[in-house]
Amino acid sequence: MPVTPDDAPTTVLGFDYGERKIGLAVGQSVTGTATPLMTLPAQHGQPDWARVETLIREWRPQALVIGLPLHMDGTESDITDAARRFGRRLHGRFGLPVHEVDERLSSEAARERLAEQRALGRAKTTHRDRDAMAACLIVEDYWRGV
Repeated sequence: MPVTPDDAPTTVLGFDYGERKIGLAVGQSVTGTATPLMTLPAQHGQPDWARVETLIREWRPQALVIGLPLHMDGTESDITDAARRFGRRLHGRFGLPVHEVDERLSSEAARERLAEQRALGRAKTTHRDRDAMAACLIVEDYWRGV
């Protein structure tokens, strides 16, 4: 059976947006999983765009995924608007589709996953790893919704 574009393996880069730091992860549709990459410092929500470009060239994603920070009741906040602006900037700079994923509780889930990994002796983590792990969880949520 021929592979159609919808069946082709897809790579995405995921972003956990923040005003001071942005977590990144890479995900593969074949496995439906993601791997934390790094946390980039940001100034007023702006990362080092050259570093982002390097990561996009390295990983060659077909799409980008950003976490959309919402209040627990689903309403939007100022940071929601900032994350959307960040998504529009990503699209404008790199021409890739940008998908938004509800990221409620992703930071808490990232803390829990990192604690589990430390308990199993799988990883020595730092506070900054939480943002990259949150991006990982955002991408995994994206795969579940596709």
